[in-house]
Amino acid sequence: MSGAHARPRTKPAPPFVLAAAVTAQTLVLLDNTILNIAVDVLSDPVRGIGASGSELAWAVSTYPLMFAALVFTGGALSDRFGPRAVLISGLIVLALASIVAAVSGDATVLVLARGVMGIGGALVTPATLAIATLGVPPEHRARAIAIWSSAGGVAVAIGPVLGGLLLARFWWGSIFLVNVPIALVCIVGALSFVPKLSISDKRPLDPAGLILSMLGLGGLVFGIIEGGRAGWTDPLAVTTALAGIALIVVFTLVQLRSRHPSFDVRLFTSPRFAGGALGLLFSFAGLSGQLFYCAFYLQGILRLSPAEAGLVMTGAAVGIVAGNQLSPRVAAALTTRWTAFAGLLLATMTYAAFVLFDTHTPLVYLVLLLLAQGLGAGLVLPPITSEMLAVLRPGHTGAGAAISAAARPLGSTLGVAALGSLLAAGYAAAITPALAGLPDAARDQAVASAEGARAVGRALGRPDLISAADNAYLHAMDLTAMVTAAVSLAGCLIIVRCFRREN
Repeated sequence: MSGAHARPRTKPAPPFVLAAAVTAQTLVLLDNTILNIAVDVLSDPVRGIGASGSELAWAVSTYPLMFAALVFTGGALSDRFGPRAVLISGLIVLALASIVAAVSGDATVLVLARGVMGIGGALVTPATLAIATLGVPPEHRARAIAIWSSAGGVAVAIGPVLGGLLLARFWWGSIFLVNVPIALVCIVGALSFVPKLSISDKRPLDPAGLILSMLGLGGLVFGIIEGGRAGWTDPLAVTTALAGIALIVVFTLVQLRSRHPSFDVRLFTSPRFAGGALGLLFSFAGLSGQLFYCAFYLQGILRLSPAEAGLVMTGAAVGIVAGNQLSPRVAAALTTRWTAFAGLLLATMTYAAFVLFDTHTPLVYLVLLLLAQGLGAGLVLPPITSEMLAVLRPGHTGAGAAISAAARPLGSTLGVAALGSLLAAGYAAAITPALAGLPDAARDQAVASAEGARAVGRALGRPDLISAADNAYLHAMDLTAMVTAAVSLAGCLIIVRCFRREN
């Protein structure tokens, strides 16, 4: 936000302003990753709450669902009331919902609390991006965004490790209660260092547009999640996804006719803005989908513990942070177009390289590959986000930041759901011939997942079934890796096409 539309009442201290924004954004992204390592504990009726597989799936998915549905609303509120007020409000919502999640006695309360946490995150993220670029001259914007983008790498790195440490020493609710002191620190930092904006041209809220965006994005993401869980022909998944798309179309038409739109949809006629959003969508779809099946490879094929697998996967996070910090210098030398293309192409090659892995692949090879993958992905986000923000009119930073922010959870959700579904189908087809003669219950368990097949093999004293499960998973992973690479390559082509002319 700049110009006559927004100005700081006091001169900000850039390092502290940026620190407050980055810490808050790290907290939001941390909450999207830390729960994954606790699902086994939560399913235990003694150590956890005895949640079913379906309940756990929704406990994990409700956060990104609500985040994606309301992140645009968070951006519009940031433009209307100022990013500091929205940031503090979002942190309060997230902290209170975290307390409810920590003390929840059943899965239903946990799922609802996670949804409210997602609402808090949707308020925080666009506000933090607006704050990270507040008062920063255009020539320094890429560096500020690179530092803000590093929050993603930090969250990926510390999420599984922090979750494992907390679960090893405390009860499962500690993975939610840890949010409270972090949120309080961020609130104090925001009140102390983040300037309050004086809005001279406050745009009126657009309730119809905000409701349509919420329902449209929410329906689309719900359909994606449900399709990955129940199958892509599931009536509920298809219906909600199509309804979400239809509502997004209606939202577009309403915004075009509105005198005070919450978002100027004509921005998507700009190749830099539209191409940047699609580039981020494809980038995060590939990255999140690959990390999803990499976790199963590490624990199922290489037999690592969850903590060991989390430690190995920090290689990708280290690479992301390094790529984020290098990207402004590389972009200055190569332009946004070729920096983003080179980064995404590097990540694409690492996805394809997974076809070379087997049951005996040295761990050091995987660590190096994840470092390269993270480095490539890290080069993409800052320059593209900077280019997207550069085309925004004054007073629309929050809404524009919301589009950039929404591309990530939407891409991640689509990647995990679609590639996870492909992985499951490929595994089921490959393992079926080895299940002949098994009782129906054992066959159903074995075909559902490689973990289930290994359990059946151990129970029946069938080491050949365990080996067959490993081979079937590797076959499915090879297929999924090639599709992941193809998805990422599509993102490369979009970037080359849409960033042909840079201003």
